[in-house]
Amino acid sequence: MNDNVHFVEAPPVGGASHFGDDTWRKLCTFAQLLEQNGEKLGLIGPRELERLWARHILNSLAIVPGIQSHGASSVADIGSGAGFPGIPAALVLPHVRFTLIETMDRRAQWLNFVAHELCLANVEVKHARAEECTLGVYDVVTARAVAPLKKLVPWALPLVRKDGSLLALKGARAEDEIAEAERLFSKFHIDWIDIHEERVWGTSESTRVVDVHKEAR
Repeated sequence: MNDNVHFVEAPPVGGASHFGDDTWRKLCTFAQLLEQNGEKLGLIGPRELERLWARHILNSLAIVPGIQSHGASSVADIGSGAGFPGIPAALVLPHVRFTLIETMDRRAQWLNFVAHELCLANVEVKHARAEECTLGVYDVVTARAVAPLKKLVPWALPLVRKDGSLLALKGARAEDEIAEAERLFSKFHIDWIDIHEERVWGTSESTRVVDVHKEAR
């Protein structure tokens, strides 16, 4: 058996019915682009292809209910990397403007390539650090596997409008991360923090989304 050959997870059945034909076709194309280029470009490890849909593409959509509940029209995704969660969310929410912020040039080029291939008119890519971006202009800022909250809050909250939110995909240590970041609440005008357990279509596990909400005043 060749150890260099890795299984690629197949998409779940029923995606076209759930998302609509056009959105599902583009999600599948995104998966194919990652399968063809992800390992070669250092965007995703070979073992991650075995859970490409459940752990990455569909898991990214756990932020969608939060974006919708906040009535957001503009979203910045910090550290987009291979495109998670920004690309899947932008496909599902075509009327929301997404700015994908990525510090590495190679990954920024990849994101521009994907946005072009998928005809994502609602996506802009910024090759920059979050600290270099325009302040206070986004309804929601998202992040996945970027940093613990004590580091993420100082990067993300300055980009969030008043009465907006940071939506961070987190795991079992979410409560610990919130406690470790508590000293930052006043400095960055955090009003409240909630943890939402989101069940995503096509997966068997729930995903934890930390909603860090900024004061309205």
